[in-house]
Amino acid sequence: MRRTCIPWAVAAGAAVLLAFGAALAPAQEDPARKGWGREDPYNKLYNPREIEKFKARVVRVFETVPMPGMSPATALEVREGNQTLVVHLCPVWFASPGQVGVRPGDAVSIRGAWAEIGGKDVFLAAKVKKGDTYEFKARLTRDGTPLWTLTPEELARERAKSDD
Repeated sequence: MRRTCIPWAVAAGAAVLLAFGAALAPAQEDPARKGWGREDPYNKLYNPREIEKFKARVVRVFETVPMPGMSPATALEVREGNQTLVVHLCPVWFASPGQVGVRPGDAVSIRGAWAEIGGKDVFLAAKVKKGDTYEFKARLTRDGTPLWTLTPEELARERAKSDD
């Protein structure tokens, strides 16, 4: 009885073509992460040369959709004096409202940049500090790069710096 390798060769060739074709196909954006890429319009609104800092009290922590078509963000509503402000922190898939470490009533210091979205002023946070011991970091201070766009290795290095 003679065995032939043709079926295996065909299967191997098909697997190579399938892998090659998949590599050439345009990458599909994960709908859960839609709009949060480093070069997406939302992130281009953040200007690291116009950083501001203010102190406020957290009114609520919630989810919102920053711009039409984007996946949800974790945001804060805060009171600064007699003003109520909205602060965008990050995508929900990066940190949900229950994971950002602040809650209603907390006094916080927020650093970031203002942007206009849909005709409203919104503060895009780089960092939220609560007291002297807790900090939630959303962007790199030096250039505003969102932490959620870093590789796992870069993110681990950045978080290790924050723990120092």
